[in-house]
Amino acid sequence: MKETALSQVHAELGAKMVPFAGYNMPVTYAGLKHEHEVVRTKVGVFDVSHMGEFFVRGENAEALLQKVTSNDVSKLVVGKAQYCYLPNNEGGIIDDLIIYKIADQEFMLIVNASNIEKDWNWISSQNDVGAELVNESDEWSILAIQGPKAAEAMQSLTSFDLKAMKFYSFEINEFAGVQDVIISATGYTGSGGFEIYVRNKDIKQVWDKVFEAGEAFGIEPIGLGARDTLRLEMGYCLYGNDIDDTTSPFEAGLGWITKFTKEFINSEALKAEKETGIKNKLVGFELIDKGVPRQGYPILNAEGEEIGRVTSGTMSPSLNKAIGMGYVPVELATEGSEIYIGVRNKALAAKVVKTPFYKG
Repeated sequence: MKETALSQVHAELGAKMVPFAGYNMPVTYAGLKHEHEVVRTKVGVFDVSHMGEFFVRGENAEALLQKVTSNDVSKLVVGKAQYCYLPNNEGGIIDDLIIYKIADQEFMLIVNASNIEKDWNWISSQNDVGAELVNESDEWSILAIQGPKAAEAMQSLTSFDLKAMKFYSFEINEFAGVQDVIISATGYTGSGGFEIYVRNKDIKQVWDKVFEAGEAFGIEPIGLGARDTLRLEMGYCLYGNDIDDTTSPFEAGLGWITKFTKEFINSEALKAEKETGIKNKLVGFELIDKGVPRQGYPILNAEGEEIGRVTSGTMSPSLNKAIGMGYVPVELATEGSEIYIGVRNKALAAKVVKTPFYKG
């Protein structure tokens, strides 16, 4: 099992460590509900160094990314990031990722930890244009500093105006005494904040200074457990749960990052699917009856027939309601539709709701 550069720090802080995507990761420190609340109201720090970093460089870097990703990379300018996915040839999703435009002929791709090898092999196999590809996943650490007080708490660590940063923009600047840190206004919580990309050798210094600067703002370390409940309250997809190699991007609600202004892998088939229409749709739901939905639980119609499966589910700490996501036939995908969740041989009443569940 791999360790991040901060694994020892988490152990010393008393974190409960679990295997996740091949890494030894902190799932919780002071308790999931408490950590969730810290991010929603103050500022929390996640070690997400298990994520992968690929660099694509050269005069054909953009051409390669236009071919392998769903979004229109030509719209990116230096200092901006873009959410997209890697389509496969069968109508499914290899991974969802974020592309950063570092320079005119240089891009950084942030991929899911569980898919690093798969994504690398796929992009490499499609590189018939001679773009330079470098996998630096083992050399970088990432801190997600999230919460409404993140900008104020971190401002003393950089000369750049953090509050002025627009969502999905980034800056390469000095941060916590380290040069050339990528400061990105991205996150997976819906409570604002930043993701900080730094070389492994500098991460301990950055971690220490982040906690020193944030002390007056109630900063705390946050585990992957709260990361999951926070992202689910926002209705954000998690690869391996809500989307995978067999998932239609249109059924998953990812049509907004599928741009037919260019040709890309499987774009003709995806265009045909969009025109034909989808049969199922990923929806959010909340339980009316008492219970907690979990991944894999069956979704039933009023007649008790299985019509889908729960892809993500939890008891929402912010809303104090049982919430989840799953695929249902489009005729049941409208807000207010009545569905049932099979929990321990009982059919619990639920209703389809709009996401995000948490409105902030």
